[in-house]
Amino acid sequence: MSASAPNAENGRVYAAHRPAVRLTAPIAFALPVLLAGCSSDPPDDPPPPPSASPRPVGQDAARDELAALAAAAQDRHMVARYTLRVADTPDRSVVVTSANDGSWRVDVPGGALGGTADVSLAATADGLFQCALPSATRPEAASCVRVGERDDTLPRRLDPRVQHPFTDWLDVLTDRRAPLSVSPAMAPPEATGVCYSVETTAASINPPLDVGIYCFDEDGTPTAVRAAFGTLTLAGPPEPAPATVQLAGPVVDGEPLGMEAPPPPPTPSDLDPGGTDPGGTVPGEPGAGDAEPGDTEPTGGG
Repeated sequence: MSASAPNAENGRVYAAHRPAVRLTAPIAFALPVLLAGCSSDPPDDPPPPPSASPRPVGQDAARDELAALAAAAQDRHMVARYTLRVADTPDRSVVVTSANDGSWRVDVPGGALGGTADVSLAATADGLFQCALPSATRPEAASCVRVGERDDTLPRRLDPRVQHPFTDWLDVLTDRRAPLSVSPAMAPPEATGVCYSVETTAASINPPLDVGIYCFDEDGTPTAVRAAFGTLTLAGPPEPAPATVQLAGPVVDGEPLGMEAPPPPPTPSDLDPGGTDPGGTVPGEPGAGDAEPGDTEPTGGG
């Protein structure tokens, strides 16, 4: 009996310690959770949801801004005076009229015959016209020649290009499919408004517009253009637009004035390349006024 007593006691001791062993596993699993709850660093906030319509940046933003200003310019009806500056040429005053009915007229001093003739370009419901204006080299009264339909392209031989920034180039600036690269730019001297540099991104013999600097006021008024033909800057506040434009003169049958300078007037040497006098003789040759020896005529009394 004494031998079995320790075994019974040992069994009781073993049974008394078994609950402690079973509690060890729950405590081991709960400890990391408790420690995580005591951490000093709060969990990171979830990132904000992306905007449904993020603002474009860089060139896309500039392209959108320029397109919006060009669209406003298409609806801007006015009479405005611009200063045209071309290298090695005196400044000229260009008058732009955009009428309420959509007709337009641009008067360009020195816009034909190599800068020696003044012209006015106009588009009305009756078509596209070039009008020759009185000038120092052409004192005749103004007259106009119809050169096409209202939306026709002016042939390059007749095109001073100064009218384009106020007419068809606005269509190109508003067309997002046009192959253009647009970026913000500094304004030309004496110019105001917000300006953009415009480049073409596709090689073409006839690009849709001239590359350069295009500037606009907030209401869409073109304030400056620097392109291949020169630099235009707004010279003063625009005036109210008329209901429609009037041609500078009557429409006549005839040829429009081209861009090329006229040939110089003929000189005496051009008329007589050989240097002969009206009598057909050459100075220094017999018959030119000096008689040869022995050819003197007898005088009276002989």
